[in-house]
Order: sequence, then structure tokens, then C-alpha cells
Amino acid sequence: MYTIKPLLNINKTITVPPDKSISHRAVILSSLCKGKTTIKPFIESDDILATLNCMKKLGAGAKLTKKSLTINSAGMYFNPKLKKTPISLFAAESGTTMRILSGLLVCQKFTAIFKAAPSLSKRPMERVITPLKKMGAIISGTFKDDKISGKRDIYPPLRIEPAKKIKAGEFKLEIASAQVKSAIMLASLYANGITTITEPYKSRDHTERMLKLFGAGVMAKDTTIACQPVEGLISPKELFIPADFSSAAFFIVLGLILKNSRLIIKDVNTNPTRCGLLNVLKRMGANIKITNEKNAYEPYADIVVESSQLKATIVEPYEVPSMIDEIPVLCVASSFAKGRTEIKGVKELKVKETDRVKSMMVNLSRAGVDICEESYGDDLKIVITDIGKPKPVNFESFHDHRTAMSMIIFAMALEGESRIDDTRCINKSFPEFISLVKSLYK
Repeated sequence: MYTIKPLLNINKTITVPPDKSISHRAVILSSLCKGKTTIKPFIESDDILATLNCMKKLGAGAKLTKKSLTINSAGMYFNPKLKKTPISLFAAESGTTMRILSGLLVCQKFTAIFKAAPSLSKRPMERVITPLKKMGAIISGTFKDDKISGKRDIYPPLRIEPAKKIKAGEFKLEIASAQVKSAIMLASLYANGITTITEPYKSRDHTERMLKLFGAGVMAKDTTIACQPVEGLISPKELFIPADFSSAAFFIVLGLILKNSRLIIKDVNTNPTRCGLLNVLKRMGANIKITNEKNAYEPYADIVVESSQLKATIVEPYEVPSMIDEIPVLCVASSFAKGRTEIKGVKELKVKETDRVKSMMVNLSRAGVDICEESYGDDLKIVITDIGKPKPVNFESFHDHRTAMSMIIFAMALEGESRIDDTRCINKSFPEFISLVKSLYK
């Protein structure tokens, strides 16, 4: 059990780790270029190390220091160090690793068995497998009944065999998913023509931005992306990774709900497809300012947060894709807001590392928050109603990093000590989280 003590206020400047989503893509695309690419700063979280270990096993060279990672690769087609086939890869608990990298593996000239840890093996993969198969991919997995929808779906481990050719196509995604979109985009680099992808809402566009940086022909208009095949990618030589907005979000909310507080978070990624939480929090009355803005392949800036009296709001489904990872900590902010907050279109949260709708309901209701799950058409919504002052209790992480960090932030704003059962899961995305939290008390 980890004990969480109340924090009266903060007045500090902090940094959070490099962006996890961008780091995944940086490692993968750097491994497709001939020559060396240096990525800095580099985050050694469990998820990113899963991607790096896969790329190393596929033949990419990697030199890791305390501040950077240098990838040295031979180009678009991998030459695995182990010549025997099939090649066995392990995505650990990283859904991004498995889904995005599958789009690349279907284009290679060897067979791969893509395995996962137990938690990821329970997450459905048909949404990425179906479009890849339409492109000519030979990919299969294990059929099981999806506990959420009741429908049959495909789960890891995946078997990926060499395709005869990769066909261009037009894809209309039913769910806005950056992972599915990215898998199709990577496969499109090897296709026989232009591939187009249309989403119902615009999801985070890190892959589009980075592919352009590496010289790929990518055009985006509204919710449609057109991708051209390439003979090779061109390394930018050095790649700066801004701080992770999803990691910053926990401390943004903390700065808002604590009294007499001011917090500056340095060099945070401010990509508009990623930081939808800022728009929602400002609508709730949050005192947040963006300063020192810098325009690179990904925009970044300093975020200044001050204590605020939050009010309830309604979050519409089209807003969710740009803040999908921040919904748990938005639930925390909503617990301190006046009125009734509704967060619509959250069914996707039930198939993350854990059922995050359930994990937030269990924990927050235990602390006295009025929170419930309601139907919203074919989807779901979370409803949180202000009932006064929450109380400290023992929380459960559900072995989910974002649930654990959200509950620690929540508990820091309470009067009295709380506890949480597990913090090891936080290493999945934010290994420095606990040490950064401890530094705020000094």
C-alpha cells in the first residue's frame, strides 16, 4: 500500500517525461530510415521499452544513454537478428506497440508471432486486423467473445505472414482511433497507390506529422488523410520529443483543485488533437495560460495553472478522441466542480488496460462522490454530481497506470491520509511520477 498525504498548496515549476505517443512513433519511423536518428529526450517507460525491444529484435541498432536514444537502421525492410522464422515479438502491455507495429509487420518478408502480456491479450484487435486484411495482409489471432459488445473479436497472440502485395484503398473508420489509423498509414507506405482514411472525429495526428517530417507524402483535410507509398524515409537526424500532455494533465488538475496554488509545467506538447482537456477545463472555469509557445513538427509550450473554482460541464462525444487518456483525471476535476458533469461517448474506456469507467466509479464513489454510468444511445456516459467534500479512503489501482495516478492526484486534495494498493503499474507510462509527487511536498 502507498500512503498519500494531503497537500495544502503548491508553487513550483516542474517538468514531466517526454511524450509517450510521439516516442513510440519516433522509435518505429527511425527504424525505417537508412542511417542514424537521435531521439531526445527519451522516456524509458515500460510501453516505450516494449516498442524498442521489438525494433531491436527486428534488426534495428539502438544506443541508449541517460538523455537520448540513437537508432541505426537499414531501411524499409527489416533483417531480423534471428534468421529462423517465425520471429517472436512481445508487445508486453502496450496496445500502441501491438496495433501500430502490426501495420508495419504485414509488409515485411518474414513471418512474425506477436505476443502480449495477459492484460493486453484481453484487448480486442479486430478493428486493426480488418482494414489490414483489406490491404492484402495475412494476419490472424484468437477468436473470443468480446465481454463489452458480446460479439466475436480477435485477440493476441497474432500471427503475421508476408503478403503478396499491399493494396491501396479507402477506409472509413467507425471509431476515431489513432492506433488503427496509424497502422493503416504505415502499411500504406508499401502500397500500390494512394490510401485514404476517414474518421468520424479527428483523432490525435502524431503519425501524420511525423511521417511528413520523415519525408512521406501525407495530406490531411478535416477528418480525411491521404497517404502515398514511398521508396524510403529520410531521417531528420535529430528528433526532439516535447513533454507528454497526458502526463502533464495530472498536475494541471492538481494545480486547479488545490487552494492558493500556482504551477508551471515546461515544454508540454500542445498539439490541438491531443490536448482537448484544456478546452474542457477552461469551459469549467480553469485558470490556465499557455506561454513560450514554439512551433516545430509538434507544437509545445509552457502551461501555467492557478487554483480555480470549477463548475460542471457537458463533454460531447466528438471531444473525447482528443482527450481519451485524460478522462480519468477529468473525472477527478469534475468531483471538485459545482453542478452535474456529463462525459458522453466513453464506451472506449471499457477496453483500455482496465475498464476505466468501472475503476473510476468504484474509487470515486468509495470516497463519497456521486458518480454513475448511464446509457447514451449505443454508447455510454459518465455522470458526476457535486455533493460536497469527498473523504479519504483506500483506493484501488486496478493495475492501471492512469487510474492509479488519477486517484493519487484526487487523494492529495483531500483532508486526511489515503492509501492505494499498487503503484508499480505507473511505470507503464510515467516512471518518475511518484518521485515528482514527493518533490511537491518540499
